[in-house]
Amino acid sequence: MKIQRKQTISSSIYKKRALIIYGPRRVGKTTLLKKYLDEQKDKKIIYAVGDDIKIRELFSSQIRDNILDFSNPYDIIAIDEAQQIPNIGIGTKMIIDTYPEKEIILTGSSSFELSNQIGEPLTGRHFKMTLLPFSQQEIGENRFELQKNLENFLIYGTYPEILLSNNTEQKEKILNELISSYLYKDILVLDKIKSPDLLKDITRMLAFQIGNEVSLNEIAVALKTGTKTVSRYIDLLEKMFVIKKVTGFSRNLRNEITKKSKYYFYDLGVRNAVIGQFSKLNLRNDIGSLWENFIFMELYKQSIIKDSADNYYFWRTHTGVEIDIIKESHGKIKAFECKWSNKKTKAPKLWEETYPDTEFEVITKDNYLGYLLDNLKL
Repeated sequence: MKIQRKQTISSSIYKKRALIIYGPRRVGKTTLLKKYLDEQKDKKIIYAVGDDIKIRELFSSQIRDNILDFSNPYDIIAIDEAQQIPNIGIGTKMIIDTYPEKEIILTGSSSFELSNQIGEPLTGRHFKMTLLPFSQQEIGENRFELQKNLENFLIYGTYPEILLSNNTEQKEKILNELISSYLYKDILVLDKIKSPDLLKDITRMLAFQIGNEVSLNEIAVALKTGTKTVSRYIDLLEKMFVIKKVTGFSRNLRNEITKKSKYYFYDLGVRNAVIGQFSKLNLRNDIGSLWENFIFMELYKQSIIKDSADNYYFWRTHTGVEIDIIKESHGKIKAFECKWSNKKTKAPKLWEETYPDTEFEVITKDNYLGYLLDNLKL
């Protein structure tokens, strides 16, 4: 299977700005970075990793002369897993202010840590790129190939290692190792969480509730813990690119739900590994939830790839009237209902009356590629 990133560093790098590449572990940030560096034949390059003791000591020191002496010989300074380096933001600012012509590229698998490191020091001095598991428009060469592999995408997700493997046993092993390393191990280290079992239980409960509104209080009661603890753990899962929070859409009606949220998994392979469920689709009772998660995340990836400032919501009233996905883009609103079957579905009457100038689409397994692809062969 051919996979090719739509995002490129060359189209995102600018002088006087550091480029910060966010994304989960093993999604291909290092591969993308090294590919770009290999293409820069006529430039002097330094590539370092955040766990390099000398690099960490250099930036931790905040000694300006030493940092500038280090960076002076190079045209491009690239640091992988930069969230591991204390004061990386301050040191990067020193370099940019002194050598505005240099290219600086930092990658990080935790938006929490890296944002804390670069926040204030790099205000107005950086651009961001978010790299996620592969989208449909980055996989394969034609629609037939994508449709043939749809079940695999829903069960095993679209991490690079998964897409390049043809062995289902190996895919399950990769995903189980992935969640045990970055999902649990990294988060535990990140915030010194005292209860790894609680983190696993919260993640499992979210995995069983994709497509549904989540009550933090209900999770807290079920797991015999506090709502604040549940909220903090979920916040960490968001910042480690495990789940994506979506809030309710509201403009006019008092009975529109806005306080509760939905949570989608960035990758369905990770979600299925969390609950230990890799069964075929015809043996599952969660296909509706899988489909909604898949479509939402593909639409969201589209926006990320295009670097478009789109906002996503769900819509539901207290009387139970609902629409799965609301996309707000440049002032225009589109509503999407996700249906695995081809059952005809109309927009709720209340939605049409309240938001008459919006589009409503039903995305099924037969028409989904028309919404997710740009100029791909038939």
